[in-house]
Amino acid sequence: MPLAIVHSRGLDGLSAPEVAVEVHLAGGLPSVTLVGLPDTEVKEARDRVRAALQNSGFDFPSKRITVNLAPADLPKESGRFDLPIALGILAASGQIPGLALADHEFAGELSLSGELRPIRGALAMVLAAGSQGRSFVLPASSAREAALAAGVRVLTANTLLEVCAHLSGHQALCECLAGEHPGDCPGEGSDYPDLADVRGQAHAKRALEVAAAGGHSILFAGPPGTGKSMLASRLPGLLPPMTLAAALESAAVLSLAGQFHPEIFRRHPYRAPHHTASSAALVGGGSVPHPGEISLAHQGVLFLDEIPEFDRRVLEALREPLDSGRIHISRAARQAEFPAQFQLVAAMNPCPCGYHGDSRGRCRCTPDQVLRYRRKLSGPLLDRIDLQVEVPALPAEVLQQAPDGEASAVVRVRVAQARERQMTRQGKANARLTTSEIDQFCQPAAPAMALLKHAISRFELSARAFHRLLKVARTVADLTGSDAIEAQHVAEAVQYRRFAKD
Repeated sequence: MPLAIVHSRGLDGLSAPEVAVEVHLAGGLPSVTLVGLPDTEVKEARDRVRAALQNSGFDFPSKRITVNLAPADLPKESGRFDLPIALGILAASGQIPGLALADHEFAGELSLSGELRPIRGALAMVLAAGSQGRSFVLPASSAREAALAAGVRVLTANTLLEVCAHLSGHQALCECLAGEHPGDCPGEGSDYPDLADVRGQAHAKRALEVAAAGGHSILFAGPPGTGKSMLASRLPGLLPPMTLAAALESAAVLSLAGQFHPEIFRRHPYRAPHHTASSAALVGGGSVPHPGEISLAHQGVLFLDEIPEFDRRVLEALREPLDSGRIHISRAARQAEFPAQFQLVAAMNPCPCGYHGDSRGRCRCTPDQVLRYRRKLSGPLLDRIDLQVEVPALPAEVLQQAPDGEASAVVRVRVAQARERQMTRQGKANARLTTSEIDQFCQPAAPAMALLKHAISRFELSARAFHRLLKVARTVADLTGSDAIEAQHVAEAVQYRRFAKD
């Protein structure tokens, strides 16, 4: 049979559309032609497949070989099509039976010796293949992460010969099972830094608890060495456990970048890019769109240290995903959408030298320099940061004392209870409430409303800042177990926005 069809998967953002690898053998001068919008990596498969087949003991047909990757309008990239192309050539030339190909999907890069190498996006491909009822054959190093997707039979192989032996009925491939990983028990949180390590800073630690409970973004401002980075690194350990669906989506995004390992399954990501990061690195991009740091932090924390040092255009690109939880990347020939439900934690100094307001007079910055430094953060971006907290310098006696705060495990219990109240009431975290849902779920009591009106006038809050203040007050009320938003809840929420007017 001179024609063989092998099922595989491409990648288009987080989706993985099916790709049919059609191989046809015809008479004429020996050649290999690849069609179907292959990029350079896919075109190079001709040489890899030829060497892999010959070194595995198979004959490479001396015919005119045409390989079509359908659909033709979907760009194809990476070496994941090496294995299906090789199997298609073998089936079309009669060296392996072609009937078994219909029950499987294949993806894997081939070495010149015929060994299978890992690929990016294995989990995303297997998640998309769940409804087809086929077994998915993957390199052993990629199969372990793909096996986390329930409902799909994942078979693991180390070489092309093993795959051919399985299709010929000589020796079946082993099924890869998800197994037990440390990430399957996220409630313990043993791998996260402990909040108890942070000395003093009770106000900042309380703000961190509120941020974790409601999914809010937070900005820490204070002189160097006061614990801003330590506080940020403790936030993932306070977050409630991820649901299975959220964990799979987070793992799939990391898999697209080749950064996922089964041991971190259900661990909240923590990303901390350097302030020299470009806009494409932060939000994603490239001629073939790839996820950026905001998507790699999906269901976790994105920490931007020294946030005023980031390029302003980079920071402004955060505004849309902070509101929508998704990022849409458009290029001339490609569009892709990635999830980006992250919690932003930012840190900054009060002035360029870092010591503005120091009692010992160490700051030498002029008022104009301080103002110019703070204005690197635009008003619209600050409006989207729910909590803005000062982290002051600590006296020496506090640093010399033993840690006196609560451990992350204790705080995490309160956070989980508050988040459970939110999921029962509205099905989402407070930070994700829309305007209509704020009107429905965040109506304050009469004394609290009077305090809110005073805060709006005193701090000249925008409509967006007002809504975010209401959402933070709703979270404070949830932490106390209150159904109503009282004046004390609003008062605490107002304390977390005072920095904006300093």
